Amino acid sequence: MKTRIARVGARALVTLLCALPAFAAAPAAPAPTFTLPARDGGTVSLAQYKGQVVMINFWASWCQPCRQEMPLLNDIYRKYNKLGFTLIGVNVEPDRKSAEQWLKQTPVTFPVGFDTESKVSQAYNVAGMPTTVFIDRKGNLRALHQSYKPGDENGYLDQIRNLMRE
Repeated sequence: MKTRIARVGARALVTLLCALPAFAAAPAAPAPTFTLPARDGGTVSLAQYKGQVVMINFWASWCQPCRQEMPLLNDIYRKYNKLGFTLIGVNVEPDRKSAEQWLKQTPVTFPVGFDTESKVSQAYNVAGMPTTVFIDRKGNLRALHQSYKPGDENGYLDQIRNLMRE
């Protein structure tokens, strides 16, 4: 029962965040947990990054803004991943073949999971591509950003730095 209440509370927070402007902050609530098949053949889960600042980026290979921001996200990951930060890419396509092909052309070093059944994107109420979520070291949702335009990466960096200082 307690877990169900926590999930409902997290979904309500994500719904609230989705209704707010591009960078939305709200009182912390537990982030929905997940485990997904990973690009390397294993799995990627939110739980394995407990104690780190986590940025989850929901993306699709057909999404032009996603394609534009992916190399920038990789740069952010490479710069901060040794400092208690991780980035998880969550591909939302029902068939992962297009995503895998695209990742061969534009390789990234951060973990990528495949949400082929849309369970994780539904848990986070993802309404459009790309959507980026920030989670603090305690596992709480702290901010959400929808879409991407050049310069948004500066806001990502601000969020990461602020959460890492806590």
